[in-house]
Amino acid sequence: MCGIVGYVGTRSAQELLLAGLQKLEYRGYDSAGVSVLRDGAIDSVRAVGNLSHLEDAIAARQGTEGAPNAGGTATATQEVATGIGHTRWATHGRVNEENAHPHFDTTDRVHVVVNGIVENYMALKQGLLADGCVFTSETDAEVIAHLIRRHLADGDLVTAVRAAYAELQGHYAFVAMNADEPGLLVGARKECPLVIGRGDGEQFIASAIPAFLKETRDVQLIENDEIVVVRPDGVELQTPDGTPIDRSVDRVDWDEEAAEKGGFETFMLKEIHEQADAVAETIADRTVREDGVDLDEPGALDEELLKGVKRIVVVACGTSYHAGLIGRYTIEEWARVPVEVEVASEYRYRNPVLGQGDLVIGITQSGETADTLAAMRLARERGATVLAVTNVMGSQATRDADGVLFTRAGLEIGVAATKTFLCQVAVMYLLALRLAELQGTMDAPRRRELIADLKRIPHAIAELLEGEEERIQPVAERFGPSSFFLYIGRHIGLPVALEGALKLKEISYIATDAYAAGEMKHGPIALLDEATPVVAVATDSPVLDKVVSNMQEVRARGAHVIAVATEGNTEIGEHAEVVLRVPKLDWMLQPILAVIPLQLLAYAIARTRGLNVDQPRNLAKTVTVE
Repeated sequence: MCGIVGYVGTRSAQELLLAGLQKLEYRGYDSAGVSVLRDGAIDSVRAVGNLSHLEDAIAARQGTEGAPNAGGTATATQEVATGIGHTRWATHGRVNEENAHPHFDTTDRVHVVVNGIVENYMALKQGLLADGCVFTSETDAEVIAHLIRRHLADGDLVTAVRAAYAELQGHYAFVAMNADEPGLLVGARKECPLVIGRGDGEQFIASAIPAFLKETRDVQLIENDEIVVVRPDGVELQTPDGTPIDRSVDRVDWDEEAAEKGGFETFMLKEIHEQADAVAETIADRTVREDGVDLDEPGALDEELLKGVKRIVVVACGTSYHAGLIGRYTIEEWARVPVEVEVASEYRYRNPVLGQGDLVIGITQSGETADTLAAMRLARERGATVLAVTNVMGSQATRDADGVLFTRAGLEIGVAATKTFLCQVAVMYLLALRLAELQGTMDAPRRRELIADLKRIPHAIAELLEGEEERIQPVAERFGPSSFFLYIGRHIGLPVALEGALKLKEISYIATDAYAAGEMKHGPIALLDEATPVVAVATDSPVLDKVVSNMQEVRARGAHVIAVATEGNTEIGEHAEVVLRVPKLDWMLQPILAVIPLQLLAYAIARTRGLNVDQPRNLAKTVTVE
């Protein structure tokens, strides 16, 4: 997830921007840059890699051009300092210096930093090119700088930002500066986070509070669909039509670790709440077309290959394996291509039947999972084409594969995967839809229905999380002391049950099993008694009546049923003591929502037991050994 920081005041903008960007490193990034207004011109420095590379580039620039005033308090004659900085997590365009932020217009007078996706950037870009604008990057973000510059002909930076905002579609936040208006930053928020840090004669604007917490604890929140005007002596919030908005200044009482957690008590809870934004980042630019998915991005596989693929093998471990199982159901249902899903640690030691024409998909959050990498290499040795689904640019998986699809979840610090799992599932949905289109197995109206629902997922996640912790806490307190849980599901609900059970094992240390519900009679039913909680994934699907039958079997043995069900389904309440409901989507898309109550249930039980959910015992975030 990209990081934004901006400053206006009398201190060194460059030093404060770099310090702010360092506090945003936990979000994950692949390049960084700063733009600072000096002597009527904007000096911009960008670099690929971590912040040390940016600092080296700045030092080299100062060494050749002479160091600008970089320190302490301004002199009486020094102009007000103005600057913006950015850490980029690539979506549009390759990872290189040209695609790093800040971006600028053709005259190099307007600079912007952007977080998120501009969905209609191609249409806007065509119009700007016709007007003579010269683009220097492959990104969607650059159109914002050119749009603002075009609208400056009709007024100042504030009116230009409002006019540009009216033309943009997508989910994003941006901050703009104009070389001709020192001491002024103008920001806009459309679903992506943006917050103000209030100071005495200086102000900060950033995508997260840690960027300025060392300098001020007084903050103003920027809400969705708001424009913010930032000057050293104050801040003005307004609607897109210019109507002033009154907003109180709040004081945060966080230490720096709490700030990085965004005020949440743990990283895991913070990352659960980031899932709406993470999924939005993953799907937004890939679902611009209403009737199809576009995966022809840098590093992706040649789509002619996807068009001809006849067999797919997914190799993965742990949570990624469960994402692969959901991918199997969707690819087979929509694209009618047979899919096998293999535990990578077993697959690497088999003598698998593979060859040309086979596509092997390695799913690994870190891109460094040893068993998955070994299975991917084995597949290439046998002549198969390998696609990596990963969250980390430059990881080993990206180098070992023929193509890559990135999940764009941002950095995940909690050991138990949450937002990275949802983004992996989202990528598998995208791949399944693209395969269905290329292979001609799904008509355009059906694709439009699914893509419309796919675009609804971020909002549905946010809606689901609203108050869900409070609803689940009594459930956790009631069943948390239990010594054993059983999770059941059928069809596409089975991977959700497997993932929910894994979360409970990982962070609460409770003995937990997960089974295909139809297998209950073949052994697991013997485990049930009056003390056993059974979690049933019972979202709407063609096999829901079968799941209900299994729930009745469970209750007949005295066990307690906790069901995850779709909103509007009243029948489930007759067969379960507790029902956790999720928003209604197409039944094949329900798993991406159904897993969230199970994440929160595991979380609440673990916290009730006083456990450290961010660092569960015996586990590591990245498994680089067998």
